[in-house]
Amino acid sequence: MMESDDIASVRKSSALSGVSGVLKCCPGALRELLQQDHRVSLHFAATLLGMLQTVEDPVTLEKVDQVLIQLLVELQSELSFRFVLDEIHEQLSDRHTVKRFLPTFGFLGNLVKAVPNVAHSLVTQYVPLLDHLCSTMLYPDEAFKTSVLYVWLQLLGTPGGSITQALPTGIRDRLCILLLQTLANADSPQLIRNCVGLLWQLVQLGEAVSVLMTSTGGQMMCSENEDILANDSQILSQNQEQQPSDRCPLPLILKKLLLSGDEILQVTSAKCMAAVLVHSPSQYSAPFIKADVPEFLFDCLASSSSEALLWSVYSCLLLLTEDPLFFSQCHSVYGIESLVRSLKEALRLTNFEVPKQGLLLLTEILERQPPNVHLFPTGPGFVAVSEAVVAGVSCSCLLVATQAASAASALFRLNHQSRPVQYKEVEGLIETITSRFCELPLPSSAHRQRISGSLKRLDPSSQLSKSERFLFQALVCFQAACRLAEECASEPVLRENTFTAPYKHSNDQDSLESLCQCLLRCCDSVWIPTVIKMCERAPNARPLQSFYSILSSQFILLPSLMPAFAYKLASSGFYRLAVEHKGLFCAGNRNPDLNASCCGFLQKLSVCLLSQSDPASGSYHHDVEEVENLLLCSLPSLCCHLSDWPSLLSEYKGPRATQYCLVIVLCLALQHGDRLLPDQTVFSSVVWLLHSVQEQGSCALPPSVLRSALYLLAVTQDKNPSLDGATLNCISKALSSCQSFTSLYFHHPALLHFICGYPDLANKFGPLVLELWLTKQAHHANAEQIKADMQRKDEKRESRANEAQDQEADPETVELLTLIDKHPAVILTLLDMVCTREAPLAERVLGVMEVFLHGQRNYDTDLCTNLRTALLQALQRVSVENAGHRLGQGNTGQVNSLPLLLKLLCATQTCDPPSTSPYSEMEGAHFKLLYHVSNIAARLKPTNTESLLPALSYLYCCLSLPPAHCTDRAVSMLLSNTGLMHQLQTVISSSSAPSLSPPACPPLALLCCCHLLLSSLITLQRVHSAQVHKSISWSLDTAVQRLLVQKRNTDNLLLVSYLRLLQALLDADLASALVFVSTGPGLVGPKPLGVEDGALYPLGSRGARCLSTALSGLILQKHELLLRASVNCLSSLLGFLQRKSPTTAKCVVCQPWSRFLLHCLLSSGENCLLHPAILRLIALLLQDSSTTVLLEPDLLRVMEAVERRGVKELSQESAQALRLLLTQIQSSVLLPTGEHKQRVENMIEALGPQMPVVNSSPSISSNLLRVGDVSICLSDFTLNSV
Repeated sequence: MMESDDIASVRKSSALSGVSGVLKCCPGALRELLQQDHRVSLHFAATLLGMLQTVEDPVTLEKVDQVLIQLLVELQSELSFRFVLDEIHEQLSDRHTVKRFLPTFGFLGNLVKAVPNVAHSLVTQYVPLLDHLCSTMLYPDEAFKTSVLYVWLQLLGTPGGSITQALPTGIRDRLCILLLQTLANADSPQLIRNCVGLLWQLVQLGEAVSVLMTSTGGQMMCSENEDILANDSQILSQNQEQQPSDRCPLPLILKKLLLSGDEILQVTSAKCMAAVLVHSPSQYSAPFIKADVPEFLFDCLASSSSEALLWSVYSCLLLLTEDPLFFSQCHSVYGIESLVRSLKEALRLTNFEVPKQGLLLLTEILERQPPNVHLFPTGPGFVAVSEAVVAGVSCSCLLVATQAASAASALFRLNHQSRPVQYKEVEGLIETITSRFCELPLPSSAHRQRISGSLKRLDPSSQLSKSERFLFQALVCFQAACRLAEECASEPVLRENTFTAPYKHSNDQDSLESLCQCLLRCCDSVWIPTVIKMCERAPNARPLQSFYSILSSQFILLPSLMPAFAYKLASSGFYRLAVEHKGLFCAGNRNPDLNASCCGFLQKLSVCLLSQSDPASGSYHHDVEEVENLLLCSLPSLCCHLSDWPSLLSEYKGPRATQYCLVIVLCLALQHGDRLLPDQTVFSSVVWLLHSVQEQGSCALPPSVLRSALYLLAVTQDKNPSLDGATLNCISKALSSCQSFTSLYFHHPALLHFICGYPDLANKFGPLVLELWLTKQAHHANAEQIKADMQRKDEKRESRANEAQDQEADPETVELLTLIDKHPAVILTLLDMVCTREAPLAERVLGVMEVFLHGQRNYDTDLCTNLRTALLQALQRVSVENAGHRLGQGNTGQVNSLPLLLKLLCATQTCDPPSTSPYSEMEGAHFKLLYHVSNIAARLKPTNTESLLPALSYLYCCLSLPPAHCTDRAVSMLLSNTGLMHQLQTVISSSSAPSLSPPACPPLALLCCCHLLLSSLITLQRVHSAQVHKSISWSLDTAVQRLLVQKRNTDNLLLVSYLRLLQALLDADLASALVFVSTGPGLVGPKPLGVEDGALYPLGSRGARCLSTALSGLILQKHELLLRASVNCLSSLLGFLQRKSPTTAKCVVCQPWSRFLLHCLLSSGENCLLHPAILRLIALLLQDSSTTVLLEPDLLRVMEAVERRGVKELSQESAQALRLLLTQIQSSVLLPTGEHKQRVENMIEALGPQMPVVNSSPSISSNLLRVGDVSICLSDFTLNSV
């Protein structure tokens, strides 16, 4: 039926469909039938093969092809396959049937596809058939060529990939040449696709690539006659000989495919290029580059967003960049813009392999680009590539972000920076990379491994491995940014960004300084914690090398901010960290780059810390240079663990420089709280080192090393036993070897305690250490500035006196106080410094001793005795040295220590007990000091206020502090000193004229002190009836005028002293043997005097009223001391008037001014009303005026105020004044009702003897009150009782 030409094709097709159905539905059934006689199956196969050439109906041809393949597959007979291949070879050899061979080629291709074993038979047993297949490719018909290429495509595409390699060399080479020829002239899309597909199969094989790239084939002229098959070899040979020998057609052909616009062809073309280049980029890149293929590849990037095409083009360009010709012909300059645009598109794709490949290409271009050819000459270009890299770093895929960080590292090269430099973009890149750190999963302790340099062998696909790779690449990028900043800083044009637009100059965010600050900020806040956390769990040499290089760069970029940064690093344990990393990774000459980075970091850190220390001598900068050179030479060889350091210090036989380096590093680390070794180990090791050096015959260590050793000994001494004599001798010998101990000094409390804690060291170095401690202190004002800051305005000075005394001392003083408590002998050394040192230092020492003495809450008899004895000796020495001169005005070459000694002597009075012991009989050192001070005061010039004031102040306190019955010898001795009396007269006389000088002026203080001393002498002379050898004249008229008229221009303290002197004189009825009181017409009126004026002489009645009025005005000022002094003076005045003229006393009390005074006080509030001085004043008025001044409502207001406050809430002094007032109220007639009297009785009962003393006034809680330069004995201002 199939062989008959009379049967229609439709029927044949139907029959073939039936056979196909049987083969599909009943596999095996037809095989059993045909295997009964193989001739039947072969005949059927031959018939079907013949139909492929005779049948023209496409449907029938398709059925024939299908049935024939099904039949051969069903039979699975080697004989059948051979028969079919033999038939095809025979038909192909018949050149008359070639024109109708198109269906047969289709069948052969389908057969190879369906039965892969057929491909193996073809390349091994049917080489002539393959040769005929090559020849048929010269046939001009493109459909025919398409069918032939289909056979080759299926043949070489057989699974396994072994067919291409098994193909005979001649056939393969001929096929390559013919394929190039066919592809060069192909027009139909299907032919082109088949050619490109076959080309893709061939370029997988290196030998085929060699033929393709070395072929110079061109277009071959094909004859239309049918004899072409017979002569094809000759024609091919001739055409090859006619082609130019320097032209490779494959790059041109592939470039043509890139221009086709067909994405599939473009992708395949790019893949083919990449496959060719992979075999030998150095050999095959040049033809492609010369053919300008890179330009067309870059154009594809600019016009497509296909994942496959982008990846293929990226891969191809990546291989082309390995040839320097790519860059020399400026293909990178041409395509960089297209690459950047394509990267932005690629980063939007879901396939992360595409942007990763693109960023890899960008990285290679940036790394290989010649420095003299700029890719980004202007800002916009650099901004664009920065945005693309930022987008890559921000990608959610860590692999893409890692590659982007690598691209950023290359982008940070100086030759890639535009003009002006876009510092803001660089800063943005760094901040973006930094922001990714918070997302990184750092390794846990379970992953901790000790490694020696290379990355850990983790699963590359694990998130942990990806994080480590990103962190490492980020560190490399940050290091590149630091290097870029350093390079820009070294070039003025780049540092100033000269070509910046004028409107941008004011933008500090786009400057080199802003970039440097960003680097430091990110390094400090994010990078350091992240890397440290990683290194604590899984240290790695490669990231650490970049890390320490980054830290070193910070010291170059921002020197002004490095002191604080260096302090933070040192105090955070970076000395220990760097040393441990050196020992872990660099021992045995491993990782030299890491060792160099660690050494550079430690050197810069150490030099920075040393540069900020307080220089102790002029050789300080030389010492820094010495340390820098020492570290530079010794640190590289110091690659051991900290546990090995003690043996290096005690048993090391190598160069001393290594041991010196260890001492300096230990010192710097310890200064910032990083104890690299235990204190006991450090102390013993340093002592051993000093012994070792001295045993070798040399005592002199370099000053910087000796200073470090001294620091280590001082700071670690507390945890070590006391030193024996040999060790102390060794240390003393080492310290003495230095020409200047000042160069060894460091400002630390431990040095004080170390030197002063051992008598041998204290005797030799103690005074110098104490002097340096007080003179080399940092950030503290000198004594004069402190005094100036403590001065206050007139009306506030006295009220803040205690606050000034109690204010917190500076740290240096506090440390010295601690030292004195621990080693009391130090105070004698300080006293010697007061006597022998120049004024600024001596005053500083005096201030320390004053603070110490004022702070003595527990009386130390031995301390005070020893101190007074030393002071007595010092005063005696001063007296002897100044013999023949007025004291304080001796030779100019001598140190004038007298004022300071006298001030110190005054300070010692604060640590005496208030009323017992040494003052009891004025024996011993007390009386001797009093004697010498009085003689000194007598010999001083009146203008020498600096010495005279503390001398008189000391004399005054000596008279006022002890009980009055213990002062008889003292007052007699002072009164017998006519020189002293003359001195008092001189000072008082100089102030007889009204003075308008400022209140803080020293003469006012001196006058106050004279008044107070004179008042004590008057009182005690009267008490002890002491003999007076010289009287002093004093103007009462001037005093009253000052109190009445000039009080607004007079210092409050001076007013207080006037009142105290007036009080003493009034108590003596103005008739003291010591003071001759002069008066004037303003007080007593004209002569002859009246009876009343005569009785009150030298005050007079008018003077009494004036004084009373002045006292009332002073009381209204409500100043604490002034209020007490005024009330006491008023009490003495009224007592004087009562004794001399009771009528005048009553008139003075009952004058209208008294009523006004009382009204003002009663209206001033509860606190004022219940003040003890005010209560005492009311009692005085009630006593002398009865109901004239005080009315019943006034007393009721006082009682109500007491009841509101509560009797138990009153101070002891207020309670005593209230008891006196209530007692007087009971005896008066102001409260007629029984209810009021009962209230008074209840208050008196509440004021029982057992009432607790609470809320004592802080201003009278001690015996002495220091007001400016004047010491006031508070006992002189206790309120008088009736």
